[in-house]
Amino acid sequence: MKIPFTKMHGCGNDYIYINCFEHTIDDPNTLSQHISDRHFGIGGDGIVLICPSDIADAKMRMFNIDGSEGKMCGNAIRCVAKYVYDNNIATKEVLTIDTLSGVKTIELYIENGKMNSAKVDMGKAILEPALIPVQSKETNPLINFPLQVEDKTYHITTVSMGNPHCVIFVEDPMLVDLPLIGPKFEQHSFFPESVNTEFISVENRKTIHMRVWERGSGETLACGTGACAAVVAAVLNGNCDKDSDITVKLLGGELIIRYTDEGVYMTGPAVSVFDGEIDV
Repeated sequence: MKIPFTKMHGCGNDYIYINCFEHTIDDPNTLSQHISDRHFGIGGDGIVLICPSDIADAKMRMFNIDGSEGKMCGNAIRCVAKYVYDNNIATKEVLTIDTLSGVKTIELYIENGKMNSAKVDMGKAILEPALIPVQSKETNPLINFPLQVEDKTYHITTVSMGNPHCVIFVEDPMLVDLPLIGPKFEQHSFFPESVNTEFISVENRKTIHMRVWERGSGETLACGTGACAAVVAAVLNGNCDKDSDITVKLLGGELIIRYTDEGVYMTGPAVSVFDGEIDV
């Protein structure tokens, strides 16, 4: 079976996109494991299926490199919007994309007839511990909360952006041994659905730096929902200001995040790398 695909990325967070308006994928879990391998496949952080939807312009299903299905990906949804617009599936400058975390609205920025970036309404940040979820009897948001991970105590802030995040402030994210500590957070019993973990440092009230360990994928060059969670945590801990554009500097580029009472808004690029066809 030959499957056409498009390789795309948002700030280096790269996925393999498949048009399911035209093709049917019977086993996306196994397919993602097979073709996401960077040595024996196309290579990527996973695959994204662009599907028809009864309630939106398109539906996004994303699968991590380990085959698990994710609920939401902020970088991938911008790329889905670009694919939908650039390929004339829906040629509107405001699109709706259906995800497992609900329908998201994306405002497209067009240049020379193609989308090059977008602002996504990511919805409201979820702070209730039971809804993130975490294994805690606390009902108030967990802000600067002590968590024992093996022999060390970390102070974490937990946020859900449709998927669970654990944010930790450090002096320099580049000094964190992320391949060592990332899996320990991901698999910690405190997080019953595992967790994405962000290590961030604050440059000033409008700029933060971040590295991320994504559940199911490991370290990625960027994470849109993680950048949103990091800004929410920075505001809750008094390091950044609400209703202000905050630049999140990631290994793969920069995202602009604004945290408001109405919701969290993410602005960033979407890039097509190449088209191809793979025999599976």
